[in-house]
Amino acid sequence: MREILGRRLQRLRSSLQSARSRAGSGLGFGFGSRSGSGSGSGSGSGFSSGSGPDGSPDLLEGALRCATTWQWPVLPGVGRSGADGGRCACPDPDCPVPGAHPFDPGLLAATTDARMVRWWWTNRPAAPVILATGGRAPCAVSLPAGAAALALARLDALGLRVGPVVATPARWALLVEPYSLERLGELLYAKDHVPSTLRFHGEGGYLLVPASGAAASGSSASGSTVGSRVRWERAPRAAEGADAGCGARRPWLPDVAEVVDALVEAASLERVPPA
Repeated sequence: MREILGRRLQRLRSSLQSARSRAGSGLGFGFGSRSGSGSGSGSGSGFSSGSGPDGSPDLLEGALRCATTWQWPVLPGVGRSGADGGRCACPDPDCPVPGAHPFDPGLLAATTDARMVRWWWTNRPAAPVILATGGRAPCAVSLPAGAAALALARLDALGLRVGPVVATPARWALLVEPYSLERLGELLYAKDHVPSTLRFHGEGGYLLVPASGAAASGSSASGSTVGSRVRWERAPRAAEGADAGCGARRPWLPDVAEVVDALVEAASLERVPPA
């Protein structure tokens, strides 16, 4: 098992190095480097929820909240096209994550600059919000929705605080403090088995995030657009007892070591058929 993990980590390193040299077209699902995250000021509504004219979350407001209030670098996703919105707008007819990835601009363009964010979503108001993970931004661990629900129940039972959780109909992602590939490798190397259904969104990766700052009601996201099918299962919350200030407005995140055991266990259990 450890030999397999060693080979997997080596492939991840090679993928990351290759993505950096390509200057970030952003088409890979897990890895693709970024740079140039500028700082900037602009409106942000903290942890509140805003809506567009049709009652849907305001994507510009959500992007600004991520970029300026939380200092998470973002960029617009490619979105979907076609009469039913079922096809990815990128050139790949067999895109594995239709609409939910960067394309033009590429991942390297992710920024916290309010002016750039406003320009992007003024020109593309329906574009989903993509978070560039790693660096100073959150990382994430994602797994199938059923296994993720088991993991959250386990963490709650242990009294461990969980950070923001992004949910789509198929997968949930737990946001955590930034981790390095080496740190992740050390944690996984100690495991007897790591399910292939776990995905790790670290430096050079990305994640589709909701436009709303609050947890959605109901157990599943709905709608035909990419942005309407993602929600907060656990909404971002500030650190407990944090003083007022820009840093205090950033959502609290757990260390990956605090949650990885429960995630590995839950993902492993889901593969076992019921007796």
